[in-house]
Amino acid sequence: MRKQGFYRKYNFPDADLYAMVVDRLKYAQRDLKEFKKFGITKAKLKGIQNRVLQFYNLPNDDELVGNQMVVTEKKYDKANRLKAAIRSIMTRVAMKYGQRSGRYRAYGTAKMSDMSDAQLLFCGRRVARVGRKQLPLLAETGLNEEAIIRVQQAANDFEKSMNIQQDKIAERDISVEKRVLLGNKIYDDLIQLSDIGKLIWDNQNKTYYEQYAIYESNNEQKKKRKLAKE
Repeated sequence: MRKQGFYRKYNFPDADLYAMVVDRLKYAQRDLKEFKKFGITKAKLKGIQNRVLQFYNLPNDDELVGNQMVVTEKKYDKANRLKAAIRSIMTRVAMKYGQRSGRYRAYGTAKMSDMSDAQLLFCGRRVARVGRKQLPLLAETGLNEEAIIRVQQAANDFEKSMNIQQDKIAERDISVEKRVLLGNKIYDDLIQLSDIGKLIWDNQNKTYYEQYAIYESNNEQKKKRKLAKE
């Protein structure tokens, strides 16, 4: 869960932020002599470049969501395998005692399709435990130790898939926070470069002044770039 007050300072895509900072860095390097008067040295510009490169290399949310979807699909597959192993035992219990019997109910498999992940995992382990106790009574139905082991293994595999999914969810949360924090820092760099650049060229060179101007509307940015090319 995100921390309270955790938000992006800018309202345009990360790709636009990256492009805007790269452009202003290029202009600032061109105007380095003037920027030095404001304490912006070549080393400081290099530091901003390094942050921008780090930002560029961070995985975006589409990539993280995609990875999360992959492990979620695997978890569903493991859940279905566990359910199949459980049904293999419960069919045999029903054959001998019926689905309304106390022995059948002891396995706790009612409404298995509606169970949460945690409930299904708990159910699988209970089925293995109760089934092993009733092996002598159910031997005539074909229930054996191998079937019990299949349920146990399926439960273990399902638990691993649950943990992997939770790890991916946490990984995404951490990555999103890291990306927003770094993006905010780069946005601050962008504002600083822009303010200094505009101050340098105000009433001096209209073209250079416009190069430092920030238009937070993506449509406005495109219009200005088009005009600049023309």
